[in-house]
This record gives sequence, C-alpha cells and structure tokens, in this order.
Amino acid sequence: MPATLTQLLARPELGLRLLTPPSVGDLDAPLAWAHSSDLPDPTPFLAAGQVLLVTQPPEDADPYVLRLVERGIAAVGFGTEVVRDGTPAPLIEACAAHGLPLFEVPYRTPFIAVARFVADRVAADAYARSTWALRASRAISLAALRPDALGAILSELSRQIERPVALVGADGAVARSHPSGALDAQARRALAVAAEPLLRSGRRAAGTVETEVGPFALQTLGAAGRLRGVLAVGSEGLDAAAQQVVTGVVALAGLALEQSRAADAARARLRTAVWRALLAGESAVAASIAEPVLGPLPEPPVRVAVLHGAGIAGAADWLETNAEGFFARDGQELVLIGDADDESAVTLASRFELRGGQSSATGLDALPAAVAQAQTAGNRSTGDDPVASFDDVAAAGMLALLHTPDARAVAETALRPLVAADPSLPGVLRTWLDADGVYDVAARQLGMHRHTLRARVADAERLLGRDLNSFAARADLYAALRATA
Repeated sequence: MPATLTQLLARPELGLRLLTPPSVGDLDAPLAWAHSSDLPDPTPFLAAGQVLLVTQPPEDADPYVLRLVERGIAAVGFGTEVVRDGTPAPLIEACAAHGLPLFEVPYRTPFIAVARFVADRVAADAYARSTWALRASRAISLAALRPDALGAILSELSRQIERPVALVGADGAVARSHPSGALDAQARRALAVAAEPLLRSGRRAAGTVETEVGPFALQTLGAAGRLRGVLAVGSEGLDAAAQQVVTGVVALAGLALEQSRAADAARARLRTAVWRALLAGESAVAASIAEPVLGPLPEPPVRVAVLHGAGIAGAADWLETNAEGFFARDGQELVLIGDADDESAVTLASRFELRGGQSSATGLDALPAAVAQAQTAGNRSTGDDPVASFDDVAAAGMLALLHTPDARAVAETALRPLVAADPSLPGVLRTWLDADGVYDVAARQLGMHRHTLRARVADAERLLGRDLNSFAARADLYAALRATA
C-alpha cells in the first residue's frame, strides 16, 4: 500500500504534528507524492493526492487553501522556524474550514525526509503491484493449459483481480460469468445490450457500461470481420497493474477462441458438403452425414433463404449457437433451410446487414428450384425489406418483374422514338392499352375524339415500325410502358 497521512504522522523520527482535528479530511487516503513549493499559487505544478510542503505563509490563507482543495491536494505540511516560528493561525483555520489536513514539520526534519518516506512507499507499492501482476499472469497462463482453457482463464482472472468477469458470445448473449452468481439478470442484459454495437461493428473496439453491480470495461475478442465475442471485466478501482493483467487475458482469451476455429472450419466444410449433396438430390445421403454432427435436417415443407453481404462470416458464427434449421456457406452466399414459419433469415439479415431472398415452401427434393426462387426474390430486396419473399414476388405477377434496371434500360431504348416525337404519346398508348385497345373507352378517358386517338396510335406504329393490331406487339409495348412507369 502507498503511504498515508496516518502512517506519515506515526513516524517518530520525523516528529510531525497534526494541527487540524483528526476528523478533517481523509487521513488514510493514499499519498501519491510529496512536493515543496512556496509559490503564491503552486496548483499548476501539483497533482491530486499529493502532499504540499511549505515554509512561507500565504498572504490570504482562505483562497490559497481553497485552490489546493479544488486541485485535490491530500494534505499540507508547514515547516516551522524557517521563515517564522509556529504555523500561522489563519492557515490552520482555513484548512480546518475547507477540510484539508494540516501538519507541522519541525525545523530539525528536512522536507526531503518527508518526501523520501512517501517516495519509498510509492516505489515499494509499485514493486509489489508489479510482482503481483507477474504472479497473476503466470497463474492465468497455467490456467490456459486446463481442458476448458477459456473458462479457466476467465475464472482465474476474476479470482486474481477480485472482480466479476463475463464473456458475451458472438451471438450477443452472456455465455460465461465468474464468479458464479456474480451477475444478476439485469446486469447480464446490460452487458448484452452494451456488447451488441461492438459486435455489429465487426471491428476491434472497446467500451464501458454501468450496471447494477458496478462499471464494466468491454473489449472485443477476435479478428476484425470475425469477432468471437466481448470480454467484460468489472473495472471499478482497477489500477495499472490489474489493467496490464486484463490486457494479457484479452490476448489469451482471443487465442483460446481461435483454437476452436479449426473445429468450426471442419464443421463449415461438412455443412457445405451436406448442402451440395442436397442440391444433387442425394437427400438420404445428406441426412445420414448431417445427423451425427449437425443434427437432423428440417422436415418439409421448408423454405430456402439465400443471403449475401460482408457480414456472412459473423452471421455463420452466430448461427452455430442459434440456428434451429440447417445452414451452410456456399461461396459468397449463406444458405438457410428452415420450416415454413422460420423467421431467422430476417433476424440474421437485420443483425449482420445482409440482403437476399426466401423461397416458397417446398420439399427437400426441389431445392435447386427453391434456390432459384430465393435468388429471384433477392433481386427485389431493399433496405427496408432486406429479405424479399418469393411468395410476394409471385403474387405481384409477371409484370412486377419488369421493375429492374435491366428491363428499364431496354424499355427506354424501345420507347425513345415515341418520346422524341411526342413526350405525351407513351401516356396515350398506356391509357389505350389499359382500356383493352377499345378506342371509344380510351378516347373518353383521354378527352379526345376516337378518330384523333386512332391517328395517334397510327403515328406510334409508324415510329416503332410495328403493327399494334397483334396481341404480341401490344403485350411487348405494354411491358415497355410498365417498365418505365
């Protein structure tokens, strides 16, 4: 422990005498250093927790002491018989009034003796904390050799720093906490909520959060783009030595998590193999391979979701502990097979900023068609609807498929002669076709004579070089008009 004012006053060889009442200030607060100065305002050169030694009484004691208190000075020592005999009464009164301990230093005690006592205790404490940090790090390193390396590391860290430690997994839930029972449900929720944006960022990051059981420091584990979790450590009162130990644990915990990556990679390859067997129509083979390791395949009817985006690696990690159906990575796509009511694809897309589509309900023997449906629906996905449903696409009809950049580009090219000749002509033709090509009905809607409308349609035929009396020509024109609407 660093020196305290109580310990300093107890040294008989120093002969110090407390002048303010024992109730003034905190006599057992640790002292950071001892510094001497007779400047009228030494506060710019002082730091909180220090002892100030003076020989020159201040001209106005009250504001002088107030500045020291605001700076966080722990105590003042007045050296007597250097400038004057005894400690000035105004200084004693001001210190007592503002809660600043004041002690008298006799002439025979040099200030350096006081400073040396404080410095020696500070150095001894620093050495003791450094030694503790080495021993704690060694104990944690040995814990990493146990079968459950990660659990042993976190448990030993909690024991060494005497504070709660928790691990928030890649799925955003508190997976481990030490010591057992240290975190209640409310604290666990607070940690999960604070860890979520760090995990969503996909980058190495740190943060803090206040909980019912005290503040926690948060640090992500794993490489950028593939975070493995967030380490949460109770941070109240942690000194530099303890923080050094925590830093070492971040590296060890990350290593322990990375060691499981080989097994994860093997499972990912197995999933891909099962998926490709399903696509090839080998459902029985795929089921027999999947069940012992990955669990049974979903029972039909199922829906297939095909997702893509920068976050598919993190999404796959999350699915390892949260998926209810089957999933696999196939190149740059993440494929999910779930029951007809499964909404995990939507949840996943929102959490990891993915996009894609979902097929209609189908059987395992029709997966290639289901994949085509999901990819078609994925072309219709938006920021507000990141996972488009093929059921919605099919319900909108064939003409809804025309609302794509490619279709619009072709339609604009086809209609360019009409627009160049008369910008209103495409609208006239759209009204005519919506009226099933009946001139009388369309003319009334357009507010023109039917013969005028016939002339406008004839102009369009000439500009397009097509006879609009055939159904095929009218359907092609109508599709172009819908694509540019």
